[in-house]
Parts: sequence; C-alpha cells; structure tokens
Amino acid sequence: MLLLEFVLAMLPIIWLIAAISGLKMAGHRACVIALFITAALAGGYWGLSILCISTAALEGILNALWPVCLVIVAALFTYNLTLKTGAMELVKKMLAGVSGDKRVLALIIGWGFGNFMEGMAGFGTAVAIPASMLAAIGLDPMSAVLGCLVVNSTPTAFGSVGVPTVTLAAVTGTDLISLAGSIVNIQFLLTFISPFLMVCICGKGIKALKGMIPTTLTAAISFTVPWFLTAHFVGPELPDIIGSICSMGCIIAAAKIFNREPEEEYAIQVSETAGEKDSVGVAQGLKAWSSFLLIFLFLMVTSPLCPPIHHAIAGVKSTVAVYAGEGGTALTFNWINTPGVMIFLAAVMGGAIQGAGPKDMAEVFLHTLKKYWKTILTICAVMATAKIMSYSGMISDIAKFLVAVTGSFYPLAAPLIGALGAFVTGSGTSTCVLFGGLQSETAAALDLNPTWMAAANVMGAGIGKMICPQGIAIGVGAIGQAGSESRILSKVFRYFLLYAVLAGMICYAGSLLGF
Repeated sequence: MLLLEFVLAMLPIIWLIAAISGLKMAGHRACVIALFITAALAGGYWGLSILCISTAALEGILNALWPVCLVIVAALFTYNLTLKTGAMELVKKMLAGVSGDKRVLALIIGWGFGNFMEGMAGFGTAVAIPASMLAAIGLDPMSAVLGCLVVNSTPTAFGSVGVPTVTLAAVTGTDLISLAGSIVNIQFLLTFISPFLMVCICGKGIKALKGMIPTTLTAAISFTVPWFLTAHFVGPELPDIIGSICSMGCIIAAAKIFNREPEEEYAIQVSETAGEKDSVGVAQGLKAWSSFLLIFLFLMVTSPLCPPIHHAIAGVKSTVAVYAGEGGTALTFNWINTPGVMIFLAAVMGGAIQGAGPKDMAEVFLHTLKKYWKTILTICAVMATAKIMSYSGMISDIAKFLVAVTGSFYPLAAPLIGALGAFVTGSGTSTCVLFGGLQSETAAALDLNPTWMAAANVMGAGIGKMICPQGIAIGVGAIGQAGSESRILSKVFRYFLLYAVLAGMICYAGSLLGF
C-alpha cells in the first residue's frame, strides 16, 4: 500500500520531468497538465472533495500571484525600464570599467549581487535580475540563467532576510542560532565551490578557470567566512547580505590585481550607445544605477533590520482562509511590506530619475506582462499543484515511503526530501513548512540530531530550486526565451545530481560524527 501511494503521488512529478526534459514540452503546458493530473489523483485516490481541490488550487494561484509573480514582474519591469531609458548600457559600461572579463562580471553579478538579492528579497529576484544583467552585458543568456540557478541553491536558507530558517525553527521547535549554525556547517562545502562552478558555466568549461583561480578563490572565501561567522554569532537574517557585500568588494579588488587584461574570448563588448568613450561620471553612474540602489534602500529600510518602519507598515495586510477543508492555513497578503511592491516603487522612481515618463512606464509594464504571461501561468500552475499535493497528503506519503525504505541510512536521503519539496513548491520557506517537522521527528526516532536534520532539509530545498519548473520559468523569462525550459532543465540536472550526492554524503557523515 505504501509503495502504491508513493508511485501514485510521484506521478505529477514524473510527468513534469518527462514532459519538460523528454518531450521538450513548453513549461506552461506541462505544468497545467500536471495540475489536472494532480487534481484527478487527489480526488480519485486520496478522496479530496471537488470543493477542497478547487480551493486548494485557488490558494496556490493567489499565493503565486502575490507575492511570487509580483516580485518577478517587478524585477523584469525594472530591467526592461532600464533598457528603455538607456541606463542599462551605462551600467554595462561601468561594469566593463571594473573588469572587461566576462568571468569576473559573472562572479560580481551572478555570485555577489545574486546572493545579495536572495538575502534581501528572495522570491526569484536572485535569478531574474542577475541573469538579465549578465545577458545584457554580453554573456550567453542560457549560461547566465544556468549559472544563476546553480549558485542560488546555497543562499536560499537565509533568503528574504532569513525567513526560511526562522520558519524552520518555528516548525521544528529548534533554537534559532543553533539552527543557523548547523545550516552553515552543513552547506559550507557546497557554498565554497559554487563560485568556481559559476566561472566554469559562464566560461563554457573548466578551462575558464585558467587565470581565474585567485579571483574565484577570493570570491569564495570573502563570502563564506563572513557568512559562516554571521550565522553562528548573529543569526539567520544577515549572513547572505553581509557575505555578499564583502564578496563583491573583494572580487573587484582581486580582479584589479589578477585579471587586468582578459583573454579575447572572455572580453565583453560595449556598444557605442553606452555613451561617450570617456569614463562615466559619478552623477551619470548614480542615475544609471538609481533603480537598483533604490531597491537596496527600500528593501533594507522595510526589513526587520529597521524595526520602526518595518513595524509601521507590517500591519497593512489582509488575512483570508481560502482552503475549505481541515488543516488549511490562512493566506496573508502584505500590501506594502513585500519585496514586489518595494521593487515596483524603486523601478518607477528610478525610471523617473532616468527620464522615463508615465507613458513610457505604462508601455514597458504592458510589454512585460504580454511577454512573460507564460511564465506567470507556469508559476500559478506549479503553486496550485503544490497546494493540492500538500492538502491531499500526497507529499506526506512520498516522504513516509522514503523514510521507511532508507531506515538508518535516512541522512543520505534527507536532503532529497527537501529537494523534492522545493521541486514542487519552488520555495525554501514552503519546503520547511512541508517537511521540517517530518525531518526533526524522524531524526528523534532514529536517535539523530534534530537540528542537523532540519538543516539538511533546508539545504535540500536550495538544491531542489535548481530544477523546479517555477525557478526555471523565472530564468528563461528573464532572458526572454520562454519555451526553452527543457534546455535549461537538461543542462542544470547534472549540477543538481552533483549537489544532491554531495549533500547526502555530508549529511550522513555529519550524523555519524554526532553533529
């Protein structure tokens, strides 16, 4: 019976993998079909009523639209508006002034800035904005998305100012500082190797590391050391933010020493439309970067790091119960204090500073919605599928089977359970809610450290985000290549396997050592 339930519950996931990677089906079509498969199984085998299925799907769609799709549209609107005003060409020129080497810029933007966006906002911004910027300065768009998906796997635990870890601590009842420390312990190796993979991916092979070892090593150390110390001694809110700021500064310094003259195949080309050939002035630079600087400012002052403003606007929200069955959780809509609203506000103000009028902004916004509607549909379908699977018990049955099969070797599979949750939901926070309790309870039953196993869950969640349809849809949407999800999935899957195997080995070794 347990095997049958596992196989049936896995069918929507098997379908998604087969449809996107095997049949080369567009992501939005595959995900909509997966939604219908899930609904049929939930009603036919798990006995969920039509009302419960419908309200579960509605809850997923509403949750997808606000805040996930809101953030994605806001990020893409910001980028498209900087294209409209010409600011992106100036940004490109300034980055070329830092370094003319694509590999260095991949580290600064994809690794450093991407980790910063994850730490501040999350919800796909760490893929959407860096990938679009890397594509704009001349990197291969598919490589840019692939690299951002891979390196975004490790900062997930402390994304959105630590929300996944704070949530996991609440679900499992573990001490917050101890949990944050366990997370950086279990993820240290994967985090350290990520910038090296970023260089190889964006440089199209391991040969890209030639001449880049000192700078890449600097990128790894300058992030992981402050990230590690902050988690152990401060908590989960700041590790990504402090680590990324330190890393970006150190990468720029290292590049000036070790990568002054890039090889021709890694040199970027700056178009004449970037402005005069002399250096960009301070005023010009601030104007070009205004949207991104305002994003940083608004996200910072509205986060828990600035209690007066955060508390003042936190109450502007609506809470509604959507799911009609038992065990449903209320859905909360934060109307002001949510990353998407802050990014939109920054984009409008930045666009005005750059000379865009209301008509220009309206045109760019409508163009963004028209261009990325498939991405929005994909995410809505995935979130609806996830809610139905969760409320029907399908996800729980998958986890129970894995626990029963693995036994004492459960730590090897623990990260995979987290990865499964992220594949379905696309969210580290949702994965912590789904499986956090299961991981800690199983650890207690097997006489393992519950904090270590909870950390394994959130590590797996970050790894699973590499291959989740929602994340891939965000990536291909950011570079304007909706419909190419299968190409990204086939390329990123090898990195997923690498990280999953390493994660299982690290988790198992740690459990043997008593972590």
